[in-house]
This record gives sequence, C-alpha cells and structure tokens, in this order.
Amino acid sequence: MLTQTTTRVLEPGDLGAALAVLESDPVTNAFVTARVRVAGLDPWRLGGEMWGWYTEGRLRSLCYSGANLVPICATPEAVRSFADRARRAGRRCSSIVGPAEPTARLWRLLEPSWGPARDIRPRQPLMVADRLPDGIEPDPYVRRIRKDEMDVIMPACVAMFTEEVGVSPMAGDGGLLYQARIAELVGAGRSFARIDNGRVIFKAEIGAATDQACQIQGVWVDPAHRGQGLSVSGMAAVLRYALADVAPVASLYVNDYNTAARATYRRVGFQEVGAFMSVLF
Repeated sequence: MLTQTTTRVLEPGDLGAALAVLESDPVTNAFVTARVRVAGLDPWRLGGEMWGWYTEGRLRSLCYSGANLVPICATPEAVRSFADRARRAGRRCSSIVGPAEPTARLWRLLEPSWGPARDIRPRQPLMVADRLPDGIEPDPYVRRIRKDEMDVIMPACVAMFTEEVGVSPMAGDGGLLYQARIAELVGAGRSFARIDNGRVIFKAEIGAATDQACQIQGVWVDPAHRGQGLSVSGMAAVLRYALADVAPVASLYVNDYNTAARATYRRVGFQEVGAFMSVLF
C-alpha cells in the first residue's frame, strides 16, 4: 500500500501514468517525453531511473535521474523528496536542468552536498513558435545533413558545444557518446546546416521530438560569418522543417544574457513562455 505521499523508482508498468504527467506540459517536458516514448521506463534502455512522487496514491510529479537530473511537474514537496533520494544516491549526473523554479529549489537542497557547481545559469528563457514568420525568407541553402557528411558537421558541433557549455564534448570518453548522439540525429534527418565550400557556416538540430512538440538545439554560426543575418534566415529554415515534418510546435531555450540570440529567435517568431535553469558540473 502506498502511504499518503511516497517516492519510488517507476517500473515499465507505470508507463501510462508517467506519460500522463509528461504530456500535461508537452513543450516543457519534450526532452524527457521523447526519451520515454522511445525507451519506456526500463532504466537500462532509458539511460537512467524515473522517480515518481505520489500523493493520495496518484502519481503527481516525476524526476529523471540519468546523465541529467530533471524535475518534471515537481511540486515543492516532490522536490524535497527527490532531493533526499538524490543526496542519498550521490551525484551521478553532469547537470541539473529543468523549469527554473523547481530546479532552483532542488539545487538549494543539493548544493551543500553536491556543490560547488562549475556553472549556474539561473534563467534560460523557454521560447516557442508554431508558425513561420512573415517577411523572413528561410535560407534556401540550409538542408539536412547526409550520413556521409559526419566528418563535415562534427567540427561545427564540437565548436558549438565547447562554446556553449565551456568544456569539450570530446573529453572523457574521447567523444564517443557525443558523436553517437550527433550520428543519431543525422540518421533521423534532424541535423541541418548550410555548407559553403565544404565548411559549415550555420547549423542547428532538432533534438527532442514528440508528436506534440520538438526542441531545436545546437544553433551555431561560424564566428567568421556572424553579424550577417545568417542566424535569422537559417533558423527560419530549420523552423520550416520542424513544423512541416516533426511537430506542430517548436521550442528552444537560451541563456538570458545572450541578447543577440534572443533577438534572433524573436525575429523568427519565437515567444517566451517560461524559463529553464541549468546547473553544470
């Protein structure tokens, strides 16, 4: 019997209840929903555990515990319970990321035992678009990356990741996991770039994808070509692909201090609907 409130690791039989929680906010939860839809709740296939917080016998909140620690629809009481479990287990994740308020609360509880963090990004606006902008012509040279172009796209992906996160994705395992993820996106037709003379000058990926929402990530312009408007027309092209082929709503999140990127996304029709927070280790 479940007590009035309890937290436990979810099992494959809990899939329906977990998806009901995830799909209550399909945009915010797109990253985890996409993983669960593909892998279910088996920890080996999912790449981590899914913790569930119950009240009065009903699943109310979730927390994905894998390479990232992600609170999902997490009430203050659920966050406290998730923090207790995470503290007991010890830190195994490379980041905590999720909606700003519960993520900040979770970090306050974990910081005494898990801190200090390498970097904290307390407000990352979550932006969405469900239509192409008027008056902006998508870049006709932005296209899907082919499987035989991995050697062309990887240097740009590594440069973007290093610039954004502050460490190279090639560290640790030599980049095997990162290269596998990029290869997965290329294979799924969700990696896009403009390539001029064999060099990537703009790129982006559609990372998480469900039938309700998708998330654009990895937006990057070659430093030598910045300030020329390539990000606006390039993003318009990726948004066109996203809405036509993937989901009716596209989202992304961006650092609040990146005013240039935020201005670009607004020009392409993205509107702020919330905020994420990231704690990087």
